[in-house]
Amino acid sequence: MKIRVADIDTPEVSEPRCAAEKALGDRATVRLMELVNAGPFQMQAWPGRDEDKYGRKLRVLVRDGRSLGDILVSEGLARTWTGRRQPWC
Repeated sequence: MKIRVADIDTPEVSEPRCAAEKALGDRATVRLMELVNAGPFQMQAWPGRDEDKYGRKLRVLVRDGRSLGDILVSEGLARTWTGRRQPWC
């Protein structure tokens, strides 16, 4: 099952629009892997929508009552999802 972390907007790594976006996206990827591998977490459904247009399940990853996405936002590696993507370049 493919998952999209629903509560954040992160820089693109597969088709970045500039080198800065690619670099930040790579850092965000590594950090998310660290957070996911640090211990158990829950996946909570995104209210009102189960899947994105690519068929990925929309989920919020939560550990000890805190969204892992919020941790990335607090570290400057992501933005809170507002309903549409914003440019990173």
